[in-house]
Amino acid sequence: MLSVFFAFPFRRLFSSVLIALCLFIISLHGEGRAREIADMTGRSVEVPEHPQRLFSLSYPLTVLLYALAPDLLVAANFPIADAAKPYLPDVVTRLPAIGAMMGMGPHHGMNPEEIMAKHPDLLLAWVDPMGDTQKVVHPITGSDLPIVFVKLTNLADYPAALRFVGHLLGREARAEELATYIEKAQEKVAKVVASVPEGQRPRVYYAEGRDGLATDCAGSFHSESIDVAGGINVEHCPQTTLMGLERVTLEQIVADRPDILLVQDPDFAKRVAGDPAWAQVKGKNHVIVVPHLPYNWIDRPPSFMRALAIQWLANRFYPDKFPLDLRSELRTFHSLFFGVSLSDHDVNALLH
Repeated sequence: MLSVFFAFPFRRLFSSVLIALCLFIISLHGEGRAREIADMTGRSVEVPEHPQRLFSLSYPLTVLLYALAPDLLVAANFPIADAAKPYLPDVVTRLPAIGAMMGMGPHHGMNPEEIMAKHPDLLLAWVDPMGDTQKVVHPITGSDLPIVFVKLTNLADYPAALRFVGHLLGREARAEELATYIEKAQEKVAKVVASVPEGQRPRVYYAEGRDGLATDCAGSFHSESIDVAGGINVEHCPQTTLMGLERVTLEQIVADRPDILLVQDPDFAKRVAGDPAWAQVKGKNHVIVVPHLPYNWIDRPPSFMRALAIQWLANRFYPDKFPLDLRSELRTFHSLFFGVSLSDHDVNALLH
């Protein structure tokens, strides 16, 4: 009788434990489930139901993930510059750097073995704007890791890309916040630009390189912030490579008669007005230097920083038509995209 008394509750306890164990096993299995999606090139890809470990093969997409889902990244493409670290979340600055395809500088190459050693469950790749998308993934072909392509060339691509990646990662709400900011920034700028006759728009030469004689052509994704903000890029030339940086002559710049020089290299900006070689260049005394922290506002990498750049440039081009409290906007932008609160000192450092 006593054995029956103990056996009954024991059977109930055993059944409860068994049910709990089954549910646990099912949940573990569910985490490993896959689903089929169409990426932004239309390819069908089987991806994890809930991706947990990401690696991006291209820098522009990596920067997007710094804002959208930095906690899921297993590595960065390039080391974070010391000057940028105060303006980025710790989870980003702690990432190891293992290179990128379609990168630049000494860290552009990547070792597929290094990627595999990080055990990613999903790879993300940038759609090559020059049309050779497959070269992005060639080094890791045969790895059996799912690769999802994301179209992320122009700023106008970002809202759709954010919503796509947000859905892929289960970060829809966060993606919507970021996408909405970019859309509103574009709408505000477009409204002002539409009100300015073309003949009243400033002519801009985009000076790159230490000598100022490299540039990116009108229509290039590298220089699109000028066009979107209502400037006229004076250099009309075809983009011949992904990196751009087309060489031009000083005589050509003189003939193009720019009103403004938009300059990437601060040292060049300091000496251009007093350089006799540039004496005949219209606009040599109206120099705008591009801010570059935590990432370049205009280019290299082309990123969502352009949502800030188009507002900044529209204000510089049309201060009466597009008033902007840049310091306040900078705080709003950094809080939203990087989760960082800027002090007055931080704002001064970013702007100067």
